[in-house]
Amino acid sequence: MAAERGTAMETERLLLRRWYDSDRAAFAAMNANPDVMRHFRSTLNHDESDAFMARIETHFDTHGFGFWAVEEKQSGQLVGMTGLARVTFDAPFAPAVEIGWRFMPHVWGRGYAPEAARAALGIGFSHFVLDEIVAFTIPANTPSRRVMEKLGMTYDAADGFEHPNLPAGHALRPHVLYRMPRAVFKSF
Repeated sequence: MAAERGTAMETERLLLRRWYDSDRAAFAAMNANPDVMRHFRSTLNHDESDAFMARIETHFDTHGFGFWAVEEKQSGQLVGMTGLARVTFDAPFAPAVEIGWRFMPHVWGRGYAPEAARAALGIGFSHFVLDEIVAFTIPANTPSRRVMEKLGMTYDAADGFEHPNLPAGHALRPHVLYRMPRAVFKSF
């Protein structure tokens, strides 16, 4: 389990914290990487990445949670992001809070995504007393789906949906949905 330190959470290998201005270059590099962004509509340029960081910080200020910067404790380097966000689009499962993650390729395969996500789920259920947290992605995003399964999230094909922020017929519009109720997380 993660230890909470003020606005940061600490796991065995990671620190989940608010964003620093010094994170901008590394965050922009991650968001511009075509491998990292292959399951998203497009990569982000530096200005778009900065705007995304600003939206994350606004979400923190409004809701008390958001996507935390994930720092590798051993190196002190920013290696990704993980966190919680309110679903802002119309969907059959909304209103809802989603969990998401994004990591730099050089740390893929180290188990950082499930480690950080467990900490985020824990704070979502214990501190923010959320009843359920969802995760979604395109069907072909096998790495993220594996993380969802490692977390103990459940999948039901009937929950699949078309992402309304993408145009009809877009290859990335079909999404799968995974769910984690608070009661399941507590017993996990």
